[in-house]
Amino acid sequence: MRVAALYDIHGNLPALEAVIEALRQEAVDRVVIGGDVIPGPMSRECVAMLLDLGVATDFIYGNGEIAALAERAGRPSAVPEAHRDVVRWSGQALTPEQADAIARWPRTFTLGIPPLGDVLFCHGTPRDENEIVTRLSRDDRMLETLAGVEAAVVVCGHTHMQFDRTVGGIRVVNAGSVGMPFGAPGAHWLLLGPDVEFRHIPYDLQRAADRIRATAYPKADDFASRNLLRPPSEEQILEAYAKAAGH
Repeated sequence: MRVAALYDIHGNLPALEAVIEALRQEAVDRVVIGGDVIPGPMSRECVAMLLDLGVATDFIYGNGEIAALAERAGRPSAVPEAHRDVVRWSGQALTPEQADAIARWPRTFTLGIPPLGDVLFCHGTPRDENEIVTRLSRDDRMLETLAGVEAAVVVCGHTHMQFDRTVGGIRVVNAGSVGMPFGAPGAHWLLLGPDVEFRHIPYDLQRAADRIRATAYPKADDFASRNLLRPPSEEQILEAYAKAAGH
């Protein structure tokens, strides 16, 4: 069995199109969507593509889906006020059928993938879609986030940076981000079975930026410039996470 894990698409349809084309060439058996398909500039189009892939597809939600559905329903989300407009816009861009489908996505999903064993897919950590772990997180903190996990492998996302670690006998892998990577530009994803393979796909970033700037997304130019053409480095983001955590 060959399973593709796609995380943190964030409404970047050109990046998703590039990855889907690669999946068809890889002839994967199954796809797991690991949350934060939204918010982003082409949220409705990304959800539509994923709901009609033509291959077995499983979904979990991320913090992005929670916030966008809350804003769509007129409820306050946990998103800072400075970013609430893009979250609200993304939620309102969904069709009623898409919003209903997203509302049914679970927090985690477990799938047996020989010879890896049981693989648990979550967004942030198994216990919290907002929780941040990185390649620099202390082992003792990682163990706290894995309490009660019986799977051999945990696949996460949320931080938009790939890593592969083993803590307490559990292999923890971050799939990276399809649509908003930190580090090298392009689309990042994961292939599972028979082992774990990090994938990175270049695509026409300038054309993608032009398509995104042509949308009605509130911060389209900022998204195109900062997330596609000149994404921040892993070092910058890791330093920011460390400062936010107070160490």
